[in-house]
Amino acid sequence: MPRFTVHVRDEWLTVPCKDATCSIKWLGFEALKRYIKNKPDNGGIQHIKDVHFGVKRCQGLGLLDNDDTIEDVLEDNDFVELAIEGDTMSQDFIPSQPGTSHLYLYIDNHRYISLDGNSLTSTDLVNLGKGLYKIKVSGFMVDFKLIVYGITTGFGKFARTVIPVSKLKELQENLLRSHSSGLGSPLSPERTRMLLALRINVLAKGLSGISLETLHRMIQAFNASCLSYVPEKGTVGASGDLAPLSHLALGLMGEGQMWSPKSGWADSKYVLEAHGLKPISLKPKEGLALINGTQMITSLGAEAVERAEAIAQQADIIAALTLEVLKGTTKAFDSDIHELRPHPGQKEVALRFRSLLDSDHHPSEIAESHRFCDRVQDAYTMRCCPQVHGIVNDTIEFVKKIINTEINSATDNPMVFAERGETISGGNFHGEYPAKALDYLAIGVHELASISERRIERLCNPSLSELPAFLVNEGGLNSGFMIAHCTAAALVSENKVLCHPSSIDSLSTSAATEDHVSMGGWAARKALRVVEHVEQVLAIELLAACQGIEFLRPLRTTTPLEKVYDLVRATVKPWIKDRFMAPDIEAVHRLLVDQKVWNIAGPYIEKYCMEYIPESRPSSPTAFALDPPPSPRKRVRLE
Repeated sequence: MPRFTVHVRDEWLTVPCKDATCSIKWLGFEALKRYIKNKPDNGGIQHIKDVHFGVKRCQGLGLLDNDDTIEDVLEDNDFVELAIEGDTMSQDFIPSQPGTSHLYLYIDNHRYISLDGNSLTSTDLVNLGKGLYKIKVSGFMVDFKLIVYGITTGFGKFARTVIPVSKLKELQENLLRSHSSGLGSPLSPERTRMLLALRINVLAKGLSGISLETLHRMIQAFNASCLSYVPEKGTVGASGDLAPLSHLALGLMGEGQMWSPKSGWADSKYVLEAHGLKPISLKPKEGLALINGTQMITSLGAEAVERAEAIAQQADIIAALTLEVLKGTTKAFDSDIHELRPHPGQKEVALRFRSLLDSDHHPSEIAESHRFCDRVQDAYTMRCCPQVHGIVNDTIEFVKKIINTEINSATDNPMVFAERGETISGGNFHGEYPAKALDYLAIGVHELASISERRIERLCNPSLSELPAFLVNEGGLNSGFMIAHCTAAALVSENKVLCHPSSIDSLSTSAATEDHVSMGGWAARKALRVVEHVEQVLAIELLAACQGIEFLRPLRTTTPLEKVYDLVRATVKPWIKDRFMAPDIEAVHRLLVDQKVWNIAGPYIEKYCMEYIPESRPSSPTAFALDPPPSPRKRVRLE
């Protein structure tokens, strides 16, 4: 017999349906009857037949026609919301995924990544978050009867309190409930998927003391995309990310709320049941094994470093386009200059500029139009891109190594060494490594926005650009890019505050047991915010540079930069007169997040590098030589 879960005001109600040809209206009244029955005052409803209501699907918020038959519009175990006319929407009902994210797209597929606890990368983790893969993993089972911290004793200050065997299950459950004390907006579904996948990867190392049964239930929840409600605030980054990981585990235990593509947000027990899953039943040590580690910091950090890498690549392309519009020179990117200061990132950026700008490979009519001008050198924001963008690349590379090491590290306490038959308490849960790295990432990647905002100023200022003021005709009647530049300036200013390191702070917690902490959760969250601001500022610069091209027509720039211009114009029309600008910025921001600018220009850069033949210079035979291509990164096994 089919049944449906109906949300009425502050309650979830299960309504069985013997006859699927009944109407949606019937389902609504049946839910109301159950709701009234549980209320001493009938929930303020005097005559049920006089109640007017609407019924909506929880996922997608599709409004259902009350006269439709159930079998035509709903499936067994569907989740619906009943909204009574005159009511405000219940605060407990979350109609769609809360928070904002640019990455999430759930794809139900049958491609798997096999996790072994040793070879997962930040790229793989972000793809798992997007729902591009399901997971397989091997598990381990440990049985201990020793007096061990967190297994047969209490936690923190209560570490010397031995717990009776009959209370060990309750000990672990109480741990999750009491530690689920986070606040703030919940993580988006893809970020929760990353968090769950990373926790599974750590457990797969076999050092956490968790049963194979519990691990398999976690994998089943991941593969069904049943994702717990995890508030973003509450971790101090040691002893691990206790609060968010507790919320993650609480949902798997069948308590709190959960999200799935099928149900939207609902009580965890209903979501698990709707997908044919059983809640985890905790054994000794398992509660602690689920929550002790740096997975919140590291999963958010993985997204931050991946997005930082993507925007850093595209920043070179955008800056090159701006240089063309401002009629800059390519001489500052001569390889001989950069061999004299051979930082890897600096050399890489200079090479990208050479591959995109006027050359025998890609001639530019715009460059040819000012070849014999009297300008000797450009402003720093153009001339010094290799030096400024370059250190960002090197920073990202440094941080990525730390994040990828952390992804595949055992961060539990205590560690269970089965071959030795003992557990050892240590400090691998301390988040200082990823916290410091992500503070550094924020400081590094911010500079892309800082220098970009100055280039936007040069594009908009007619005394610097030789273009119309604010890149629009009929100035005064039209304001053009005047306030778009202000938006960029505002974002850069916000970043200056967000770049203050969080990891330099520490507050003693747990009755001075945890007397030095990393504050890594905030380091990760603000690093993500800084990266997003950088993306948005560069989106504004890209829009402005493409608008500048309009005033240089019919002259054309190089082939790769014309392709970038075409990509933008396929999304955003030229600015003929003032219009609603925010959607334009958002659309181009999306192009950058989806790496479409890099996908368009990247092959031209790669081809240039492959065809580039260094000149023979006896005095410095390697002066023009390119660094050898990096060896392919080891990937986790795909099945």
